[in-house]
Amino acid sequence: MSADLDAVLDGAHILPVLTVRQPAAAASLADALAAGGARCAEVTFRTPDAEQALRVMAAHGGLAVGAGTVVTPEQAERAVAAGARFVVSPGYDEDVVAKCRELGVPVVPGIASATELMRALRDGLETVKLFPAESIGGLGTLRALAAPFPRVRFVPTGGIGAAELAGYLAVPAVLAVGGSWMATTALLESGDYAQIRRLTAEAVAVAAASVAARSAP
Repeated sequence: MSADLDAVLDGAHILPVLTVRQPAAAASLADALAAGGARCAEVTFRTPDAEQALRVMAAHGGLAVGAGTVVTPEQAERAVAAGARFVVSPGYDEDVVAKCRELGVPVVPGIASATELMRALRDGLETVKLFPAESIGGLGTLRALAAPFPRVRFVPTGGIGAAELAGYLAVPAVLAVGGSWMATTALLESGDYAQIRRLTAEAVAVAAASVAARSAP
């Protein structure tokens, strides 16, 4: 599954996490993210119209769009039908994982402990979402989990903002960092797409520099 997700993300190291309450904003949001250099986005299934927003953003063509906060197999099925190329869950659910495998899409389950991580590994998953990252110890927890599980790649999400981005991406085990600071609910409600584009471009630049630094001899 991890290799499939690598291919979908196509080298992206930031994952904008979006809670879109107005599907009419989805096209402009996709434009702003893509203009800022984002290659992917996660539309959370936290709103009644999330499926419609995902469909619009997936049709944009400039982003690999996935579904987040997926907690049931039925949601996973609806998300993939709407164009989701990957599925992210806040926790580990065997039925959601099985459904995603059946649908042929990468799934990134949430974990918050070594026990949950071992469960994911037992089921053949080597890419997981560390969630809620900041609330459960942030970088300290991430490094502690990465040390005994060198095969695992993490997508830390939850409470992470621009100030924390470089620190997380300095850890080689981090595949990408998820966060909502690039397109907060307030920015979406105000229609400030120029600010969304600016914040996205800044995050993309920080990510590129951070990943280059950890690869330097």
